Amino acid sequence: MDTITNNTLFNTVKNLIQASRQYIAVSVNAEMSLLYWKIGTVIRQEILKEERAEYGKQIVATLSRQLEGEYGKSFSEKSLRRMIQFAELFPEEQIVVSLILQLSWSHFMEILPILDAIKREFYIQMCIHEKWSVRTFRERIQSMLYERTAISKKPEDVIINDLQLLKTEQKLNPDLVFKDPYFLDFLGLKDA
Repeated sequence: MDTITNNTLFNTVKNLIQASRQYIAVSVNAEMSLLYWKIGTVIRQEILKEERAEYGKQIVATLSRQLEGEYGKSFSEKSLRRMIQFAELFPEEQIVVSLILQLSWSHFMEILPILDAIKREFYIQMCIHEKWSVRTFRERIQSMLYERTAISKKPEDVIINDLQLLKTEQKLNPDLVFKDPYFLDFLGLKDA
């Protein structure tokens, strides 16, 4: 076998291995995120009955100790509380299933503290559209990207519409990305 054929074969096999590894990583992450959502949902609905605060805290602490003993630190009390919060923020399984194929559990950890639903949806859609790493995602949230975009100054229904366009048709409204008022004015995109 000559060198060129050998290199081509090597590169082809190498690409297959890398693609398969990527697929496995995405699949494992998706399954793990779905598991965490299911755990959060079960705890929230079945054990806490969505209302018994003090009793619920004791149950979560006890459950955590049992799970940590069997499955490790991934099931600490803090982790279980995050799972519950995840289930609260995303109560519909269909939405979770579509998001877990595009976002990692680490992305969700960055989203959980965002209580404003529209702001949270903005960051989710921008992260998906721009394919942000967790580090970039965290930086965008910490830099208050949403607050610095022109869209954040618009009425809620306009924001929701623009985010829906991004979500369904991958159409990125310039107001979602242009942050500098001088750019907006120059491009004639100043808010009315």
